[in-house]
Amino acid sequence: MTSQGAKGNMSKRRSNPVVTSVGASTSTAPMAVGVPVAASDLASLFECPVCFDYVLPPILQCQSGHLVCSNCRPKLSCCPTCRGPLGNIRNLAMEKVASTVSFLCKYSTSGCNMSLLHTEKAEHEEVCEYRPYCCPCPGASCKWQGSLDQVMPHLLISHKSITTLQGEDIVFLVTDINLPGAVDWVMMQSCFGHNFMLVLEKQEKYSGHQQFFAIVQLIGSRKQAEVFAYRLELNGHRRRLTWEATPRSIHEGIASAILSSDCLVFDTSIVQLFEDNGNLGINVTISMV
Repeated sequence: MTSQGAKGNMSKRRSNPVVTSVGASTSTAPMAVGVPVAASDLASLFECPVCFDYVLPPILQCQSGHLVCSNCRPKLSCCPTCRGPLGNIRNLAMEKVASTVSFLCKYSTSGCNMSLLHTEKAEHEEVCEYRPYCCPCPGASCKWQGSLDQVMPHLLISHKSITTLQGEDIVFLVTDINLPGAVDWVMMQSCFGHNFMLVLEKQEKYSGHQQFFAIVQLIGSRKQAEVFAYRLELNGHRRRLTWEATPRSIHEGIASAILSSDCLVFDTSIVQLFEDNGNLGINVTISMV
């Protein structure tokens, strides 16, 4: 009897680890099913195999289901993954997934840490402070792009003819104001530890009617530009014409301001009132607000 009791106790002791093991396995299985997929892993599913940017809605796939972004697609004659025909098949499932995923800004490698829905991404990237800066000189001849701290070295090396004046109050002397055709005059002004570019642009709006657009832009970001104000003034012969505004950042450029006349605008009849032997002096004052 004693021997049988010992066997019974031993049997119970042996069964305990088995029961515990089975119980642990059963209780942990549902937890593994609920582990979320990292957002970066989901976003990587939308990577274009050509440019490595994101494939965003509307999303088209080839007959085998491979994706390519809308920028690369028009340049391709076949699927870059399987070499099959591209086709025009909408992948509605991936579009639905894309609406729930946050995508990194395309300038994340330059320092931007924004993650956005695909509906917000393009708008943000248009104004992202980490977007490369273009050469601020007017005209389309210079295609240079680079970071903000590279802008001034670029101007000093590639645009040596631009004069720089020091001080908060200077005179932007525009020579040969009556030159025919479209002409740009550029000067730099340095004050408050920053550099400003002064631009006078002449355009022929229609036959025989020329307009002048004068504006100041900061070699800096939009946020830096907000703390400054500038005043342009034509003064002489008992007449005065003044314009005051916040300088544009070179990040946004001056094209839109000129297009909307958000700058000092005057025509040849005004020039005749203020010019002196074909030269026009524009008083420029930079101040902090």
